Amino acid sequence: MGFENQVKDLRIDSAGELNYLITKLMLTYLAQHGENYRIMNEVIGALECAKAEFIRRKLIPLEESKCVENGDVFGTPGATE
Repeated sequence: MGFENQVKDLRIDSAGELNYLITKLMLTYLAQHGENYRIMNEVIGALECAKAEFIRRKLIPLEESKCVENGDVFGTPGATE
């Protein structure tokens, strides 16, 4: 079974479990590649890039659809209030 299928089949029931799994992945990466500043910087970089991609691909489209559905709390872009 490939890594993608293993991840897809995981049952994650809480934010705490998600945090645990992310932490275990980071610790596994450190165990495989060593614990020095460069490696830890790589881990942080991967987390930041994953966060940015999640925001761009999942959160922003959701926010935009909710603005259309419920109205934009900031009003019309470019308009003065």
